[in-house]
Order: sequence, then C-alpha cells, then structure tokens
Amino acid sequence: MRIGLLTDGGYPYATGDSRLWCDRLVRGLTQHEFDLFALSRTAEQEAQGWVQLPVHVSRVRTAPLWTADEDTLGLHAPRGVLARLLTGGGARSYGRRERRRFTTHFTALATSVCSAGATGGERGEGEDPAGRGAPGEAAGSEDARFTEGLYGLAELACEHGGLPAALRSETAVRILEAACGAHGTGRTVQSATVPDLLAFAAELDRVLRPLSLDWYDEESLGAVDLCHATSGGAAALPGLLAKRFFGVPLLVTEHAVQLRSHYLAATGTPLSAPVRALLANFHGRLAGEVYRQAALITPGNTHARRWQERCGAEPAKVRTVYPGMESGRFAALGENEGDGGPDTLVWVGRIEPAKDLIALLHAFAEVRRAEPDARLRIIGAPAQGPEGAGYFAHCRALAAQLFPDEAADAHAVGDNPVSFEDIGGVEVPDLAHAYAAGGVVVLSSVVEGFPISLVEAMFCGRATVSTDVGAVVEVIGGTGLVVPPRNPRALADACLALLRDPERRARLGAAARARALELFTVEQNLAAFRGIYLELISRAPVRREAAAAHGGPRPFATPPEAHVLGLWPEPDEGPDPEPAERTPSWAGARGAGDGDV
Repeated sequence: MRIGLLTDGGYPYATGDSRLWCDRLVRGLTQHEFDLFALSRTAEQEAQGWVQLPVHVSRVRTAPLWTADEDTLGLHAPRGVLARLLTGGGARSYGRRERRRFTTHFTALATSVCSAGATGGERGEGEDPAGRGAPGEAAGSEDARFTEGLYGLAELACEHGGLPAALRSETAVRILEAACGAHGTGRTVQSATVPDLLAFAAELDRVLRPLSLDWYDEESLGAVDLCHATSGGAAALPGLLAKRFFGVPLLVTEHAVQLRSHYLAATGTPLSAPVRALLANFHGRLAGEVYRQAALITPGNTHARRWQERCGAEPAKVRTVYPGMESGRFAALGENEGDGGPDTLVWVGRIEPAKDLIALLHAFAEVRRAEPDARLRIIGAPAQGPEGAGYFAHCRALAAQLFPDEAADAHAVGDNPVSFEDIGGVEVPDLAHAYAAGGVVVLSSVVEGFPISLVEAMFCGRATVSTDVGAVVEVIGGTGLVVPPRNPRALADACLALLRDPERRARLGAAARARALELFTVEQNLAAFRGIYLELISRAPVRREAAAAHGGPRPFATPPEAHVLGLWPEPDEGPDPEPAERTPSWAGARGAGDGDV
C-alpha cells in the first residue's frame, strides 16, 4: 500500500525529533511504498540536508514553518487566481467574497479558542488538561465551532490561495480583539493587548501554515491509502485535510504528546501570559480534533496515553506501541556478567535543568558520607544555547564545592570523585562504554517522557535507580529502584542499597535486559505497525475505480501489478479503458512535480 508519512521538524532531515524512529520504520516496512510530507523548523535544518532515503520512498514534499515568505512556501492557489488576489504593495489579499468567508470562518475559530472552557488557558497544573470539567453541551458546541472555522479556512486556502496574509491582517486582529473581550472569556484572555494579539496572530499563522500548502490534490495526499502522522499538532493538519477532502484514514503516533510538549515549552518563552493562554487553548482544541478524526492513535507509552484520553481521545482508538530501539550495539555488554565499576554511579544524557543534576550531586554527597570510595561519572554534553551552558557551569561549580579534590597522601595529585565526561573520548568512545563505566545507572529527572537512556541501560543489563516521572515506572516494570523526584535523600538511599548488594544488582540487571529485549526493540515496533497498517486499510472504504483483469475494486493506491512492465490486462467485459486507467499515472515517472524526489 502507499503510506503518506507526515513529519514535523524531523525525517527526512538529518537533524530533528523522531528522525531515527521514522527512518527505521520506513526501512523496516519495505513491502509498502512511502510518500513523505515533511515540515521543516529552521533554515539551518534545511541547510544540513536529508538522510539517504531508501528506494521505496516515491516522493518527498517539503514546506518550511520558519518563514512567512509565500513564494518560498509554495502556497496553493489555482492558476489565474493569484493575479486577481494581488493588491498594491505586493501583498496578497482576498476579494470581497473571500474576505467575507475568511471573516466568518476565522471568527468561529477565534471565538472557540478564546472561550473560557478552552484547553489549558486558565487551569492549574493539577486540573484536567482538556477542560472536560465544562458542561458537555457547551464543550461540544465550542469544538464544533472550532472545526467549522478550521476546515472553512482550509477550504478557502485551497480554493483561493494561502492564508498567511489574511492571518496577519488588521481584520484578523480585530476579530481576535472582539473574541477576547466577549462575555465568558477568562480574565487572562480578556487582558490581552494589541501587541499580545499581534504576537498570537503570528504564532497562529505559523501553526496553520499546512492549511495553505499545495498538497491537497489527487496526485499528492489524495493518492495515498493511509496518512501516518508522526506527531500531533502541525504534522497532523495535512492528515485531517486528507481525510476530509479524500477520505484517507489517519493514523497518529505520539511518542511525546504534542499538547504536553507545548505546555512545557511555553514556560520558557518570552511570550506574555495572554498569548500563552490563547496558544494553550488553540493547541488543546486542535489536539481534540486530531484525536476525534484519527482512525487509530498509537502513543509511545501509557503516560502519553493518559494525556491523550484526558484530551478527548476515545480509549477504544488508543493502542500503546513502544518506540523501537536498536539493541545490537549493546549486546556484548548486556551478555557480559561483569559489573563495570561496582563502586561507581553513572549518569548518561543531555545536561539540562529538567535532568536535575543538582539533586543528583546532593544525593551523591550523602552516598560519599556512607561509602567514601564511591564515584560518580556524569557522561553527556550540555544542551545547546546559553541556558544549557549556564546550567552545565553551575553543575560543575557545585561539584567542585561539594567535593574538593582529594589526594591519598601529601605527594599524590588530588582527584575529584565526580567527573564530567563526553562521549567520543578515549575513556568513553561510544554509548555502550558509557553504561559500562559503572555498576549502577542513575536517572534523576524531574520531567521525562519516554526515558531512552533508561532503556539503553536496561539493554546493557545494568541495575538502575530512577525518579518517578513520565513513563519511568512503566518502562522499569519492577526491574529497578524508583524514588520520588526532587528527593536527594531517597535517591541516595536507593543508590547505597544497590552499591552494597552486588547480587541484587546482578538480578535486577538481568531482569531489566530481558524486559527491554521483549518490549523495546525495533523488531517489535515494526511488527506492531505492520499489523496496524493492514488493519486500518482493511477497515477503510475502497476509494479507487474498478480495474484489473476481472474489473474488481482496487483496494490499494499501489497494487502489485503496477510494478510489472507493460499495460495492465484488458477487462473481460465492457468498453476498452483508456491507457491512463490501465497504468497509474505516477508509475511511469516517479517523483514528478515541484519539490518531489
């Protein structure tokens, strides 16, 4: 079958989220044909190019989310329409009828987003992220208003050109101003000023950019059998439109819930409180629509699944599929019964505030008081940017303060029991050697989705001590020790328990490796999606015309006979079909069209 893989800021680019997972999925399912529809996040990401693609990737369509240049975007507009839409100054604008349509649809969307019952805008951390506490009828009417506005804007964009100019117009700001000031909106939203509305309109333009692309025709998304969105949010928007315009079923995979990621990222932005509230409301409404329209939702863990269900996903449509990871590079270490430094704790990952190395250092101070020979190796690089560099410097300064260099005697060189190392050096040439550097692997995070470093430690047969965040308990499954986050005393006690008991370390390490090989390998992930693809296409209505020797329905966009040279066989009865009906138009020349491979 032909799969339309929808990505946001990752595959097929050489950098970005979910890049490795998407590449393994495509390369592992060679019996299917893939069309890639990729959104890029930065100019730097595009400049670094793509990974090498396998031969069964038929075409790649790309679009940037980081620019407002409509020529660069390649926005959709029927031939002859753009000339009519151009106005003075070179800006693109709609005619009177199109402006009325935009006002109607954008008013519906803005009213829904600004309403007090929208997701996340005025709610506390412990409250329902989906805003389901509002009366069901009111919530349903606001959802209907949101979808009316969203799809109305999409149809307008497909018929009369892209939306960026309209979304950045004075009309859009006036509509937002009226919606924010309407009765029933929250206090934070009501306090929005004109600069706040301009900032929100700019962010809204960026998120809704996929509505304006020229991907929605019979030769692009209309030609695929199944859309597989590798995240929610902007990546899923093309899948929503493919379902609405062509009836293509939508599969949504979220290893990290897009709505939760937005909440976490919003706290570190310079955006004002009203803008953050409006964006949270919008992303909540969008998540709800994506979950309603998806034929199946595959979270990467149960923690993500709980978020999805609280945001409106039907439990019957949600199926947990753990992300597959390569286990082969850890095989030699995992099969080795050696302990790799029984008095040494190892932490592996990206050094950033969410990993809470400050608590780990204070916990290690307690460990050293009880076990003076213990050591701590922190292996990883700081997160990019000034915040990452500043946090790394703070951790090093705290380590130097808590653990002054020690020397065995007056003639020896002092040594610090805490070391900061990077992968790729002489002592730690690769990731497997990082986990081999100690007897116990520690994870001290205060925020975590699916803990990849924990799974890697399990593949290596290492006993682990982790904080109870994200999907940690689900991943560990009783094969390691779990303590509350932000509790250095509990973290120290758990580390001491394993450092002092080598037999327990060995038992937990062996159990952890067995669990990882059962649940978290690439092979189990591919097997799951192989079955899911066939299941979804079997439930989807046939969208193709009758063809082939017996005139029966053709259920897949890429039937096996399409790969056979020559024309398809003539039907037994009926008039002679045109050549275009016997041979798929795309089979003769792969990747036709601008932006295709």
